[in-house]
This record gives sequence, C-alpha cells and structure tokens, in this order.
Amino acid sequence: MDDCVVRHLDAGKFDILTICDYNTLSPLPDIFEYNKTYVIAWSMGVMVATMYDCNQISSTAINGTLFPISTEFGINPRVYKLMEMNFDDASCKKFIANMFDEIPAGFTFPKRSIENQKTELTALKAYKSNESYKYNRVIVSSNDKIIPAKSQLNYWKTPEVIVSGHCPFFEYKKWEELL
Repeated sequence: MDDCVVRHLDAGKFDILTICDYNTLSPLPDIFEYNKTYVIAWSMGVMVATMYDCNQISSTAINGTLFPISTEFGINPRVYKLMEMNFDDASCKKFIANMFDEIPAGFTFPKRSIENQKTELTALKAYKSNESYKYNRVIVSSNDKIIPAKSQLNYWKTPEVIVSGHCPFFEYKKWEELL
C-alpha cells in the first residue's frame, strides 16, 4: 500500500509521517526528535516498526503481529510464497478486494508499481522483529482475510477485536481515534 488507505484521516494537532515502502529500511528522518511520538503500525508495518527506535510514548498495532509470515502467528508461509511468486496486476486487485469487507467509497488504488510491490514481498521475508518491542494497544479485525484473525489472536494476549476487514481505516475519521 501507500498512504491511500489513511489519507482521509484528520491529523488534528498531529504531524503525520507515513512509511509505505519496505523494499529497504532506511534510517528514519530527524522528525523522530519530537518529544512525543505515537506509532500506529498496520499489517507488515507491525513487524517493521519494531526495528526502529522512535522514542514513542505509545504504539498501536493494527492487524499484524511481530511474525507476520508464520503458520501460527501470521500468513501461512506457503500462501505467502505463492502470492510473492504470482503477484501481478490481477492478483493485486484481488488482494485489495480481500483487504475489505466491501471496498469503501473514496478508496483509491496505490500509486506504487506492481514490480515495486512484488519486490517488497521478497524484502519483507528477510526482516526480523525486535521481540522486546511492546505495543500499548492492539486492534484485530475479525474479518481479516490477509493476516487471519485466528493467527493474530494466537499471538496477542488481549487485543481489541473489531468487526472489519484487514484495512479498518475507513471505519475512523481521525488519527487520534487509533492512539
């Protein structure tokens, strides 16, 4: 994805930085010298966020785990490998349809190329979570077809379960609701 799934959220009093391309993990910009930083991580970003020290005062994990490619805690590795090998325009559209219970009005497709998204799927397999990272809030969507809710519930002790698909952002109006 890119910021197409969160662009509609009202920033209110917050400055927002979205990180959307995990092909390489570059150092974070100096923006993380802020005194108060909130991390909201979604999907594979739940794992990726653990690799950065953001001086956060709170962090929220949404529809992901620290082991997103896992038989027990994430996407079955065989399913992930098939998606990686066969990722093209048609499978991307199917993937996006599976992210939602129903594609919301106002959703726009990501502007990233299919090749960029496909190489990201490969890159993500090499990353390892910082298992000592702690999330203050965990949200799991009961209808998640991407990272199955059952796998997420196997991982998290006491998540907040909502009725939504993998991408719940259209259920919210403000970033503040996700803190």
